Amino acid sequence: MAPFQFHLIGADRVFYEGDCYSVIVPAVDGQYGVLAGHANLITAIVPGELTFTAPGVDHLTVAVAGGIMKVEDNDVLILVDYVLRPEEIDADRAREEEAAAREALLQKMSRQEYRSMQAQLARAVTKLKVRRKGAGR
Repeated sequence: MAPFQFHLIGADRVFYEGDCYSVIVPAVDGQYGVLAGHANLITAIVPGELTFTAPGVDHLTVAVAGGIMKVEDNDVLILVDYVLRPEEIDADRAREEEAAAREALLQKMSRQEYRSMQAQLARAVTKLKVRRKGAGR
């Protein structure tokens, strides 16, 4: 499988830069996969699980928050609010965040507040899913 250049950058750190064989990102309309030679594009990333394969990295799954992906000339740039490995996720805190978001969604609020709580819930659920998957390794 041919490699391409891959840059995965969170707001607080450069998570990975180097060759990559495949990446699967959570997009607005589902999961989006990229291999070498992919057509140029720009797309939004939603909170979810991002998986990539690179030399020495076999299907690493991480939790990401919202962001953007640009594919151009065999170079993939992903900018997100955060990137977390499974071992970096505090499961207890994520469960608390999930419970708080679910409770808040039951309250009367504006559309903007409701969407914000939905996003908070999605981030918490993603963290728990990635943490569970990482614990199974």
